[in-house]
Amino acid sequence: MKISIWRPTRIVIGAIILSFGALTLALAAEPIGPKLTPRLKELLTSEMKQVSKATANLAIAIASGDHSTVVDLGARVHDSFILKQSLTSKDKKDLMAAVPPEFVGLDRRFHSLAAKLSDAGKTGDSALQGFYFGQMLEACVQCHSQYASDRFKGFAVKK
Repeated sequence: MKISIWRPTRIVIGAIILSFGALTLALAAEPIGPKLTPRLKELLTSEMKQVSKATANLAIAIASGDHSTVVDLGARVHDSFILKQSLTSKDKKDLMAAVPPEFVGLDRRFHSLAAKLSDAGKTGDSALQGFYFGQMLEACVQCHSQYASDRFKGFAVKK
């Protein structure tokens, strides 16, 4: 059976478009950046850089049917979870004081979706990979619009 590259590409593009639909559902919350300690800012910035690079490469891998790369990058994104890093007890306390529980929930969900994406790569299911990738992007949009609108000006509430 011949599989067209256009089907996975359409799935990924559709997922991206749907994820931006989440913008209209997101409620503005107070940015967390100013509340973070310098160390936590550094850790979060490092995580976001890793995730950003992996996300760009995931889109290409999904669209080209490169399942092994999807497995690898999905696992890397999952493993970059800030709460799984070597935080001291003071760091954990500072983090929990700076962010609302909803932020932690969004972050956990995002990394859980990355693990599911990696699993979908193991099965070679391009449609499922597109679905989980879209869900991941939706989680990014929701988190950035709610908790990082000072950094991502496109999400700032217009008054």
